[in-house]
Amino acid sequence: MKKIVIIGCGNVGMAYAYALTASTVPFNDLVLIDINQKYAQGQAQDLNDALPYCPNFHEIYSADYSACSDADLIVLCAGRNQEKGETRQNLIDKNYEVFKDIIQKVNKTGFSGIYLVATNPLDVMTTITQKLSQFAPNKVLGSGTVLDTARLKYVLGQKLDINPRHIHAYVLGEHGDSEFIPWDMSLIGLNKISAYLTEVEQQAYTDYVRNCAYEIIDKKGYTNLGIGMSLVKITSAILNNSHEVLTVSVYDDKNDIYYSRPAIINNLGVQEIMPMQLSEQYDKLLQNSINSIKNCYLQIPKH
Repeated sequence: MKKIVIIGCGNVGMAYAYALTASTVPFNDLVLIDINQKYAQGQAQDLNDALPYCPNFHEIYSADYSACSDADLIVLCAGRNQEKGETRQNLIDKNYEVFKDIIQKVNKTGFSGIYLVATNPLDVMTTITQKLSQFAPNKVLGSGTVLDTARLKYVLGQKLDINPRHIHAYVLGEHGDSEFIPWDMSLIGLNKISAYLTEVEQQAYTDYVRNCAYEIIDKKGYTNLGIGMSLVKITSAILNNSHEVLTVSVYDDKNDIYYSRPAIINNLGVQEIMPMQLSEQYDKLLQNSINSIKNCYLQIPKH
């Protein structure tokens, strides 16, 4: 049976844990690790109280890093939040130190499974995870723009009165301000999106997706439910070996960083990164996104 370890039991980690427990994803053990061990114990106890009403029964418990040794999947949700007046680079520098400590501890256990990263800034932290762990790039992936793509499909579904699952549109690049939507490759059934949306409307939806997290944070202080379910979606693709196409954050050997592109996800992690044939307009937007991530990564003092 499969074993999942969540490192970081804050808002995101526990939204993921709760959604995972209520899902039909095949796993046996769910292990919670947090710098506050007592807090992790309380979260595990609270989740166990929900098990009688869940589709499957699991072993849920808190532990130390030794539990990582035989894990199939480690989901990294740990990290510090960006404080008022703090720059993005300050946040990256702080979270680099957090990840350095975590991954050193995991490495000592002999863990050989798959890393899934959820900590922001997502693409930089996924790059850092691969560099610190020295894992093969296919065994390290980030949640990428899976959440952003869900936001896009939801709002388009509301606009067009169509089930979001049947809207074929994706958000690419950075999980952040430079992300973009290749509208000329977006489809509703076999029809191009331009049959439904004007260019002005397309730009408005691009702006909505980029700013959605800021709006939620302004209203409730953080985001966690959407990303929690997005992590379950990725976990399901890995543990079910379902070969799903998801816009996760994956490695680009040319630029030596991670960013989001459609990729086939299975029990190997990233089985295949799907080729993209972007127009000149969207290729420029992709390069802008790559440069944004790369510049932040290269400024880390001890990377």
